[in-house]
Amino acid sequence: MLAPAYPLETERLLLRPVDPARDAEAMLSYRSLPEICRYIPPLPATPESIATMLADPERTRSTLTEAGQHLLLAVVRRDTGELIGDVILFWRSAEHRTGEIGYVLHPDQHGRGFATEASRALLALAFDGLDLHRVIARIDQRNPASAAVLRKIGMRQEAVLVENEWFKGEWTTEVDFAVLQSEWRAGTTR
Repeated sequence: MLAPAYPLETERLLLRPVDPARDAEAMLSYRSLPEICRYIPPLPATPESIATMLADPERTRSTLTEAGQHLLLAVVRRDTGELIGDVILFWRSAEHRTGEIGYVLHPDQHGRGFATEASRALLALAFDGLDLHRVIARIDQRNPASAAVLRKIGMRQEAVLVENEWFKGEWTTEVDFAVLQSEWRAGTTR
């Protein structure tokens, strides 16, 4: 079980569960942009799709009680209080102690290290909070900025799955990254 004390604090960010009433407009501001949705599963959001997503209690949970669940956390700048993106931690398997992370930030915030900072906090939850053995991240090969984030947090590229998925009208190549708890504990990803 994972029941963090919120907000999670990093040097420049606060991570907290998404609040349907307060966060819908800010999430729409970046999740509606085609360039943001190009490499992630959702289509560009509408006010209705954001409302539907945030009405699902599984999308706004604050704890993980069993494998198969995930935490979707709002990423908030400490200096401004502005919601600038969201991150997700999937608890994939209790038996194999595996998880997965993902992130999406408003393009106005790209290139400032916020995705790296938030992703490090997710790894801390995964390894220190859930005691996972292994965490992965999967990205589209055409997104080198995301690959750079994963390398900065100590994940290694493990696989390139060439044209493995028909995604938004075209074959896409997936690049898989991973890091082990032992590597995290050794301090190689902090």
